[in-house]
Amino acid sequence: MKVIIFAGGLGTRLGSLTETMPKPMARIGGKPMLWHIMKIYASYGFTDFVLCLGYKQEVIKEYFYNYNLWTNDFQINLGTSDLTILNPHDEQDWKVTLVDTGLLTERGSRLKQIEKYLDDDTNMLTYGDGVADIDLKKLVTFHKKNKKTITITGVYPPSRFGEIAEKKNKVLSFEEKPQVKSGLINGGFCVFDKKIFKYIQGENNDLERDVFEKLAKKGEAMVYKHLDNWACVDTERDLKYLNEVWNTNKAFWKSWK
Repeated sequence: MKVIIFAGGLGTRLGSLTETMPKPMARIGGKPMLWHIMKIYASYGFTDFVLCLGYKQEVIKEYFYNYNLWTNDFQINLGTSDLTILNPHDEQDWKVTLVDTGLLTERGSRLKQIEKYLDDDTNMLTYGDGVADIDLKKLVTFHKKNKKTITITGVYPPSRFGEIAEKKNKVLSFEEKPQVKSGLINGGFCVFDKKIFKYIQGENNDLERDVFEKLAKKGEAMVYKHLDNWACVDTERDLKYLNEVWNTNKAFWKSWK
């Protein structure tokens, strides 16, 4: 089972940050957001990744090509150029396939382009900007039990603002970005069967509008409700918030040691 991650969008709402890097490479705690997402999957044993690249793809390719240098201390002999890694990383079993799926390609068509790299009938799919404390094993079990083409994880988005808990006008507590309790949205973390590809036809298919909508009308789409924590990085404010959460050891998505 492979994990497909969309990592080719422009990320224009992140402002100047995406002038030099694609959105999934924005840092949380010094590591790319993409790395955090991959670590979530790897903590459940899913370590075979396919990255759908586009905007500034060379940044992501260079990061993984030189992963040992980006993530480890090392010693180099300047006379012989011999390199010694001093603290090997924990991602030794990761396999990462990096695919150029076009600069302005819609996500449905990006997915179609990597069909040839999928060996198993069932695979996983997510976006390069969302994290959650989701149990991926339960998600896969849910998908296989229902035997539909696609399972989408439905989440309650966090509020843009903090929330005051009060009683008789007395403030009891402040809660930063609480989860909204109504209106599920697509939170990524999808599981799909390869028959999805017969629903991707023509040029530049939007994944949600063109593909998921067709599947829903055919009764081939299920939603796995994740009622706990989820967040995505849409703006610089979102990125700042997740860095604050990480730096105070409250990263709800950190399912690895």
